Amino acid sequence: MKLLTQSAMALALMANAAAAEGDLVVYHWFEYMPQELLDKFTAETGINVTMDTYDSNEAMLASLKAGGMGTYDVAVPGDYMVSIMAGEGLLDTIADGELANKGNIAPEWADPSFDPGRTHSIPYQWGSTAFSVDTEAYSGDINTTDILFNPPAELSGKINMLDSQGEVMALASLHMGIPQCSTDREQLKALNEMLVNAKAHWASFNSDTAKEVLVSGDVAVGMIYDGFGAKARSEKASLQYAFPTQGYVVWMDNVVLLNDAPNRDNALKFMDFLLQPENISAVSNYARYGAGVSGVGDFLDPELATLPESNPPATAGQGAFIEVCDEATQAVYDQIWTNVKK
Repeated sequence: MKLLTQSAMALALMANAAAAEGDLVVYHWFEYMPQELLDKFTAETGINVTMDTYDSNEAMLASLKAGGMGTYDVAVPGDYMVSIMAGEGLLDTIADGELANKGNIAPEWADPSFDPGRTHSIPYQWGSTAFSVDTEAYSGDINTTDILFNPPAELSGKINMLDSQGEVMALASLHMGIPQCSTDREQLKALNEMLVNAKAHWASFNSDTAKEVLVSGDVAVGMIYDGFGAKARSEKASLQYAFPTQGYVVWMDNVVLLNDAPNRDNALKFMDFLLQPENISAVSNYARYGAGVSGVGDFLDPELATLPESNPPATAGQGAFIEVCDEATQAVYDQIWTNVKK
């Protein structure tokens, strides 16, 4: 009887292991991956995918640190957040040979400063962050960050900002012409005052409905990602994406392997799946962003190459990645952000 019991226990453990091998839990941005692609992954592998979403890098980090580790297998942080997560020990290391399709990574994204050698991540999508303006509500020059931080009277109270500390603060620094991680007390004081004063002109902080509030006309200006800007324009032709002369934010989102991933092998299978040009192109065609994988040209919607949101004019300022500040400097920026959000 004892032997039968042990056998039953062994079978139960094997059954549980088999069930675990069929699962993948993804932590992902909202409205960023087509369900059809997840269905394709499941059809090819038999792995069931569960996906939870977030609306900012900071929200994702806070959730993981508050108990999400050990729940999710992969997440999709932006470039600067990969550095932060690696520094806080939240990422697993991808050993050489664990990704069969790693060679498909485009050369320009193969060894980024935020993840040298791609030891924790693979490229996902890249693009820019600026803002869109309803040209039916405002006919002036939109290619200036004054639209957000020192707006004309007709736009005051009609502006939605992304609820994203990294992107708002980076764009504010470009507006003022100061370093993103300034330690100059006068610059930091001026940055705080500028943002607090600008807030009086903003209607809302909202990321997950950034497109909808522009299309509905609830706001006339909205800070937005370029792909979302393209989608918004397809629904409302009067919306125009700005490329400020002061500069704009550029970013690369990445799929990272999380420490304590409950389905690590399946996470690697998913990353390999996304490194296939046909598959990652499906994300670009859906989300309207660029892919970080070679060989995608034959699979991309030709319209992507001509989107105004993806083609900065000659007058545009330089694109800038969000920088990672040292701990003491970041604490000051966190306090400024707290002041803005009060």
